[in-house]
Parts: sequence; C-alpha cells; structure tokens
Amino acid sequence: MELNKLAILSNIQVSARYWHMIVAAPGLVNRIEPGQFFNILCETTFPFLRRPFSIYRINKAEETIEFLYLVQGAGTKKMTEFKAGERLDVFGPLGVSFTLEEDWETVLLLARGVGIATLTALAQEAVYNNKKCIAILSARSHNDLLATEALQSMGVEVHKVTEEDGTSDVKSVEKLIEQIISKQRVDAGFTCGSKRLSKLLQNVASKHSIPSQIALEENMACGMGACFACVCDIQNENETLSVRVCTEGPVFDLEKVVMA
Repeated sequence: MELNKLAILSNIQVSARYWHMIVAAPGLVNRIEPGQFFNILCETTFPFLRRPFSIYRINKAEETIEFLYLVQGAGTKKMTEFKAGERLDVFGPLGVSFTLEEDWETVLLLARGVGIATLTALAQEAVYNNKKCIAILSARSHNDLLATEALQSMGVEVHKVTEEDGTSDVKSVEKLIEQIISKQRVDAGFTCGSKRLSKLLQNVASKHSIPSQIALEENMACGMGACFACVCDIQNENETLSVRVCTEGPVFDLEKVVMA
C-alpha cells in the first residue's frame, strides 16, 4: 500500500445518483486485485477522513483505474467537483482481494446497487481467465443498472432485476438463481451490496455446496486496521470472531460471515 496523487482523466455524472471517475495509475495497475479498495481524500477540511472506494475497472493496457460511486454524503458530493487534470489523493490498494480458483469454469455474481461496481472488476478478471461469468444485477430502477453495458461488452451473461419491475425481491431472485443452477454447473458465487441478497446466496450456496465469497461494505475511518471502526463477525468453527473489514477483508468466505 502507498500514498499517491493520481491524475484525474475524467469525472462525469452517469445517472441521477452515480458518477464515474477514471484516473491514470502508471506503475500501479499491476498491483491491484479485484475486491481491493482505495481510501480517497475527498476534502482537506470537512469531512477530513478518507472514504473507501472499491475498484470498478482496471485497464492494464492504458494503465488506468476506474471508480463508480454513489453520491450520498458530503465526501462523495465533494468528489463530483473534481475535474480532469486535477490530482486525486489515494491510499492503497488496501484489503484482501477475491480469489478465482483455476478449476472454476463458471462463476455467478450477485450484486445490488453500488456493489455492482465492486464485482465488475472481478468479472473482468474472470473473463480474462476464460471463465464463464453470469451476473445478476439488482437495483431500484433500470437507471441504476450502470454496469450492464460494460459487463455485456466483456461477454458476461447479465440478468437484471429491479424494484421498478417488481423482480428484485428475495423470492424472485432465489427462483432465478435456482433456474441458473439447474441449467448448468456453477463452480463459485460472489456477492456485494445487499445483506438480504447476500444471506440468500449464503443459503443457496450451502444447499448446493457452492463455495462463495462476499465483499463487505462498511463505514471506515483509518482503513488500515488501527481504529476498529469496521468490525464484523466471522464464524470460525465453533467460535465467533470479530474481525476488521479493512484488513482481514473486505472479501471473506461467505459461509463464515454472520448475517444479522
């Protein structure tokens, strides 16, 4: 991990609630793995604390990284003011990345909201390694399904479920997952962005003995494990442990995560 000031290439609004930023990262892209995050300095006065942002896409050829972020607080609102040509103050990459085993041929991604951004980099890596990738994307509306075209352009099989269409409830998504599993072997599952959908995948994965991973989203202060502000519970055999999402995670084996 290291502190860098990366040149902003673009920072544009892509929907009513989301923005997309591309930054130059020469010499850095080869050290970033899907699932990791950067702590970004949004403002030098208030709010002073950095904000964690997962990597949306990694372009090794052009040596750029991308962030897809939801504008919902003072920090992200300030980020919308950043312009191309300015420098972005980032600390990272941080955290534990996703794991893709060589013998996995087909992987299933289940993402909700901004969690779609976290799993897009993983989809990119899976396709690069010649794995079939199936993604179920959940959002309030079609307007929030921002990574659909990017994923489809990679060759990912995309299924969209939204509140707008009445298809994003747990029972509907469970039925969709079962349909996918009935048609083909799924070797691994990955999820991010929704506790209810993560719990659903946890149950379905257990039922079908599918190894799965989750990228947890938690509020963080330091991002380095010193403050213990982002603790979650993990079941380790017969013992429940409190671990830090920023250092022991954000990626965990889904079966071990205690869902409230």
